Amino acid sequence: MSVENKITLISEFIETKLRKEQELEFFQKQLEELQLKMGYLRKDIDITNVIIDLIKSEKILDIEDYMLEKNETLLIGKNKK
Repeated sequence: MSVENKITLISEFIETKLRKEQELEFFQKQLEELQLKMGYLRKDIDITNVIIDLIKSEKILDIEDYMLEKNETLLIGKNKK
């Protein structure tokens, strides 16, 4: 194999290596973005699960019912005077 052929072969390997490094860098950035999005989704799912658990255990007040009861109490209190 001639010197020129060896140089050409080495330069092709170097170019291939550089392309692969660039591709790897691109995919690394994509992976980081996806992991960040996955983290947000996991937190959102956790919050949704907490809300579901609170609703199942009836720890959340029904605001409409609360306001109606409070208003009735205030109105009944005024009628007693």
